[in-house]
Amino acid sequence: MTALVRLRLDISYDGSGFAGWARQPNQRTVQGVIEDALARMLRLDPPPMLTVAGRTDAGVHARGQVAHLVVPVAAYSAINGTMPRRLAGLLPPDVRVWRVSVAPEGFDARFSALARRYVYRVCDNPNGVEPLRRHDVLWHPRPLNLDRINEAARLLSGEHDFAAFCRKREGATTIRELQRFEWARDDRDPYLALATVEADAFCHSMVRALVGAMLVVGDGRRDVEWPAQVLAARVRDSAVNVAPAHGLALEEIRYPEDEALARRAQETRRVRTLTVAAAVAAAEAADAAESAEAPPGEAS
Repeated sequence: MTALVRLRLDISYDGSGFAGWARQPNQRTVQGVIEDALARMLRLDPPPMLTVAGRTDAGVHARGQVAHLVVPVAAYSAINGTMPRRLAGLLPPDVRVWRVSVAPEGFDARFSALARRYVYRVCDNPNGVEPLRRHDVLWHPRPLNLDRINEAARLLSGEHDFAAFCRKREGATTIRELQRFEWARDDRDPYLALATVEADAFCHSMVRALVGAMLVVGDGRRDVEWPAQVLAARVRDSAVNVAPAHGLALEEIRYPEDEALARRAQETRRVRTLTVAAAVAAAEAADAAESAEAPPGEAS
């Protein structure tokens, strides 16, 4: 049998010119471009298949993407230590593989991850966005109150069913643990707001839907409690606008220590269900939302 080795790739890309991460017929994708470059460099046919930590949508950027692949030891040994430099000559300028390393035992780029951290960048300067930042910053023409946004964001923290903020996929759970959701101004630009969103995992369009909900709270069009009421309903609300892709960037994938990688991957593969505490919290949030919406005298 052919001896194989699993490699970890650390990747960044400008998502503007890609139809997302995942390979698609007749589309330019990050996965397709990197796999084709790897096939040329390693002289493999068919191309090796990448497993990625976070499948970004069309237009979404990444600074800290991670993927793994399995290749013959002989092919890797022939160019060991020179892969990033060789890939730089094969890849287009909007994607880079910064590091290639032999993955620790039990490592899975997707299932071993503890958390994914994204940052969404918004500019509320009434005059618009700095032209050099137009591809990674969203212009919001109304002033944003970050105190209101952070108050609303705190109500969403923890483990919940985020069905109201996800595009449902058949057979996929929408239960997630939102570990961090906070907004702050950039020290160098008072008009630039940075939304940091971290979770154990995200469902489809979840980050951009959360950002979209916060924007209408921050500019005063919705109450601070409204996103929590939407969450408690567990159904998509047409009032939640998914923020555009270009303001979003995957910044970091966090993994456990090497000895815990395999155990973490096994835990992640289990079907998610709400813990008892989270289920109770969700029920209380739903009751609070119903009470807030009911006319006087009708709240139970």
